[in-house]
Amino acid sequence: MTEVAERTRGLGRVPGPVAAAFLVMEGYWTWYRRNWRSSAVSSVVQPVLFLLALGFGFGSQVQPGPATGGLSYVLYLTPALLVATAVQIAAFECTYPVLGSFKWQAQYVAIAATPITARQIVAGQLTWVAVRMTSSLLVFVAVAAVLGAVTGPAILISLVVAVLGGMAIGAPVTAYSATLETEGPFAGLFRFVILPMSLLAGTFFPVDLLPVWIRPLAWLTPLWHGTELARGAAFGGLNPWAALGHLGYLAALFALGAALAVRFFRRRLAK
Repeated sequence: MTEVAERTRGLGRVPGPVAAAFLVMEGYWTWYRRNWRSSAVSSVVQPVLFLLALGFGFGSQVQPGPATGGLSYVLYLTPALLVATAVQIAAFECTYPVLGSFKWQAQYVAIAATPITARQIVAGQLTWVAVRMTSSLLVFVAVAAVLGAVTGPAILISLVVAVLGGMAIGAPVTAYSATLETEGPFAGLFRFVILPMSLLAGTFFPVDLLPVWIRPLAWLTPLWHGTELARGAAFGGLNPWAALGHLGYLAALFALGAALAVRFFRRRLAK
């Protein structure tokens, strides 16, 4: 990230908002292209293993029926795994890296010493998260297609939905990370929010099969909204008003998280 500060000073002028955000994103990309192997297991290999173990393994014992929309279980699972993977990637990229950029490596502090503003740093951070998710999900979709686990090209629309779902969790988590001084709370976030959401928000079975009292909690999660949209895009039959509601919820959550992230970044960088 110090490369971003050096490049900004070298421009000889104040970069525009878009250029500034892309400079921040470029800093992440410069690091990632040298170290992408460290995240290959969690972002690509792990979801593929889930697809193989649950889709083809366990799923071979699940007969097509109303719960799976008449589809084989592996076809039912693939769009939801896209969204679940996006949420997990976003949660990781917006926790430790954000805190580290404030406290340990202090890259954000270095960038803020240039004409790049807190808002532009947040924009660059979130843009990078979107790029990071998209690249990993494209690899997953390619593997799933080779395995015959997709219904057709509409899975690419599900991929776009998955990225939106990931951003809906990534922006609020970015804001939260900017308020922390230690990494301790991240363990609770993953253990009590991300993991239960992945298990109970409709990824592996319909929310209607949950006890009545817990269903509203699932409906509040961005993962459930993203999963409903992703399956609707892949299989068709999603009510337009329902789709609009899901999109509105995800967009509102992203906008709220982004606004809070800008506020907390400004506060912290002003110290």
